[in-house]
Amino acid sequence: MNGAASPRATFRDVFAVSEFRNLWFSEMLSVAGDRLALVALTLYVYDKTNSPLYTAIAYAAGYVPWVLGGFFLGSIADRRPRRAVMVTCDLVRTVLVAAMILPRMPLAGLIALMFATTMFAPPFESARASITPDILKGEHYVLGTAIIQTTFLAGQVVGAAAGGIAVAFFHVKPSLVIDAATFVLSALLIQFGTKKRAPAAARDSAVAKQRPMANMRAGFRLVFGNTALRTLIMFGWLVVWYTVPEGIAAPYARALHGGSIATGAVLASVVLATAIVTPLFSRILNPRRRVDWMGPLAIACNGSLVLIALHPGMITSLVIFSASSAFGCYQIAANTAFVVRVPNERRAQAFGIANMGVMIGQGLTFVAAGAAAEVFSPAAVIGVAGGVGMVLAIFFTAQWRHVSPPGGRHAARRRPTPAAPVRSRSKVPLRGA
Repeated sequence: MNGAASPRATFRDVFAVSEFRNLWFSEMLSVAGDRLALVALTLYVYDKTNSPLYTAIAYAAGYVPWVLGGFFLGSIADRRPRRAVMVTCDLVRTVLVAAMILPRMPLAGLIALMFATTMFAPPFESARASITPDILKGEHYVLGTAIIQTTFLAGQVVGAAAGGIAVAFFHVKPSLVIDAATFVLSALLIQFGTKKRAPAAARDSAVAKQRPMANMRAGFRLVFGNTALRTLIMFGWLVVWYTVPEGIAAPYARALHGGSIATGAVLASVVLATAIVTPLFSRILNPRRRVDWMGPLAIACNGSLVLIALHPGMITSLVIFSASSAFGCYQIAANTAFVVRVPNERRAQAFGIANMGVMIGQGLTFVAAGAAAEVFSPAAVIGVAGGVGMVLAIFFTAQWRHVSPPGGRHAARRRPTPAAPVRSRSKVPLRGA
């Protein structure tokens, strides 16, 4: 106990790790390219059909396939070398996106190919999330996760804005060419910029001997059979409510007499502030304080969207969306608390389940919001979604305080770090984390 305390990790320390730099840059390329293509395709469908429902379905094509990828492909990264999984997924997605560029591709074909492309995102993200704790340890992992999440959100902002501009001045096809190129560059960075490691822990464990369905059931029991893990994953899944503005961004902008650039601004505002605030939240607050603030921030994140039901103008709407986005920084606390409770041999599968729930939920809520916007105003739909999310956040906050009291003796005794994942107590990560 008489040793000097180790200095706090800094972002410079994290970026000094060459493997992390390459992983980070590959994530930035993939996310920006994906969002550019998805936004461009969504606007293209809305321009051709003028239907909020069809537009929401097109946008959901970038989310719903996570149910298939999460169920059948998510645990591959626990059974195969994680670097190889990421490179393979990037190459497959390159081919699928390239097929979307073929001349005279019908709308249904474009959406189907986007669906297939997205299906390979779960194993990639599970492998990426699982390999990060091998590259970064302790508080370096926390800051690294904050950087990855910020990159994910910043990539969405850049891609959304670029998608709106691309459709306004060019066409959907150039966006798809850029998306395909980002996958190629990402694969090269991962293959030559990260170390070759032995297969995941599950390869030599009893987990590897389980049949696929038994393995899947065991993963769900791990995540949902533990009160703490279940509550944390539910905090992560609240994102399906406060991102409803994404699914009906085009109809919302049109209702305020805006075009494709206004749509891009709405999409960007939904994530911009989170990209700015998340690194500050991670750097300024200590681990316990981050977890203590998780519930109140989740409530504010959803509750602020209720104000949209008052039908504000475009500028005020963007401010409200940005405020909600800023409160979304609570996700970094949920992510790091989740990862320390999951054993390494189940890490990729657990992250796959978490990401699968987010993407399925977003896909379904986007379609439901699009259908509702056919009958009610987009502003009313967003306000109701924010209210539902706020009520759920209040419930999960009360549940989490029962599991992990703020500043309680449990916290004072021991704080596990991501460097040494611990199994949950015997009583019983989230997007791109």
